[in-house]
Amino acid sequence: MKTLLISAAFAAAVLAPTAASAQALPTAVVAVVDLERVSTECNACKTAIAALQAQQTAFNNRRQSLAAPLEAEGKSIQAAVDALPKGKQPDAALQARYKAFQEKQQSGADELQRQAEQIQRNEAYVNQQIQAKLNTIYTPVMQRRGANLLVDVRATLATAQNVDVTNDVLAALNAALPTIATTAPAQQQPQGR
Repeated sequence: MKTLLISAAFAAAVLAPTAASAQALPTAVVAVVDLERVSTECNACKTAIAALQAQQTAFNNRRQSLAAPLEAEGKSIQAAVDALPKGKQPDAALQARYKAFQEKQQSGADELQRQAEQIQRNEAYVNQQIQAKLNTIYTPVMQRRGANLLVDVRATLATAQNVDVTNDVLAALNAALPTIATTAPAQQQPQGR
């Protein structure tokens, strides 16, 4: 038992100076930034948002332009089917119309799916460009303002106005990112083996 106590005392004596000599962390100097405001109010961001909204509007218009004739054709085919005498099968012409209708419907759905995916890629590409540029801006803004920690304002409960560096980040982003491409590069197709 004495050996165990001596060993514990020795370990405590050896470890105590090591723990005391560990470097103390600096006092946190926190700055906050409103990233949502930055990403919607920067000059290039406003232009990109407008372009993305135009793409979405074009998508909605195309969807409507595809849907109207398909709806009319579907109603016409259904009326022809309803007009058939009970138990009578549709003739070859009506079956061909129905098959052509299904092909148009599938073709339209495929087109809209591709367009929707492209819009999603475009939005992701815009966000990627903004984030890449912001990552180069944070440290210089923090250094100029004497901060060693930068937090999005939405991750805080309350802040003082004098710790908000949103205007600094916004000005730096406007200078560093004059334009944003709003069309994502084409996706690479996987190569077969």
